[in-house]
Amino acid sequence: MWEIQKRGFKGFLAIEKSLSDNSIEAYLRDIDKLTQYLELENKTSLTPSQLTLDDLQHFLATMVELGLSARSQARLISGIKAFYNYLLIENLTDINPAELLESPKLGRKLPDTLSVEEIQQLIDAIDLSSMNGERNKAILETLYGCGLRVSELVNLKISNIYFEEEFIKVVGKGDKERLVPISGSALKQISIYLKQVRNHVKIAKGFEDFVFLNRSGKSLTRVMIFTIIKQLTEVTGIKKTISPHTFRHSFATHLVNAGADLRAVQDMLGHVSITTTEIYMHLDTSYLHEEIRKFHPRN
Repeated sequence: MWEIQKRGFKGFLAIEKSLSDNSIEAYLRDIDKLTQYLELENKTSLTPSQLTLDDLQHFLATMVELGLSARSQARLISGIKAFYNYLLIENLTDINPAELLESPKLGRKLPDTLSVEEIQQLIDAIDLSSMNGERNKAILETLYGCGLRVSELVNLKISNIYFEEEFIKVVGKGDKERLVPISGSALKQISIYLKQVRNHVKIAKGFEDFVFLNRSGKSLTRVMIFTIIKQLTEVTGIKKTISPHTFRHSFATHLVNAGADLRAVQDMLGHVSITTTEIYMHLDTSYLHEEIRKFHPRN
């Protein structure tokens, strides 16, 4: 049903509205996001006429949680409304749940999102000649290249980095494990840090497998990561409230805005639990790599 109506919508936009190919593709991507959401919620049996305002509001709230920017959110609402207007004109529905659709009201302000250029400014501001320069660059590349929580970053283990497969195994909230593709630039920088810097550190007992270490040979604290980022923000003069989570939010925002599959982004962020057995026996992770390759700015 959805595919048939999307094809009709495409023809309507081209013939009746005389829109450009780029504009038509943008509208269709809006509807694709909605149908992907319905798949995630196991609601694919619902037709456009059966969706309610509540369904659409939950969809938008999910998109915001995944990192959709305010501008893109407005774009998405416009696309959904245009789709339902088409259905009404063609007498394919007699209801319009999108008529009263507004941006979801969030209980808290979403963190600032960094642009690709601002990410690069922060990385370029690192003094690589300093004692911790290569380490700090690897930290930022990993935060942004994998969308990690700060707790996941400081607890990242060398044994959980699969260099040949270009994946890392992350232990997230509730000790749930997931596999996350790691960008080539992040892997390269981690390798430089491990081979040129970390191997000269006297490692404290019990911390041999931690990737990122302080001068005492122990794992970094969450506060230290905040401090590193705060100092770089001051150096660059970027006037935004930036924390480690800003990199995670930017990671998701850039992928979603570029058109990455919602399920892939959810998996990478850890919104879907993955057990160790599933990692090696049931999960096809090839599509995660494909989404990173196609949509992540540092690839």
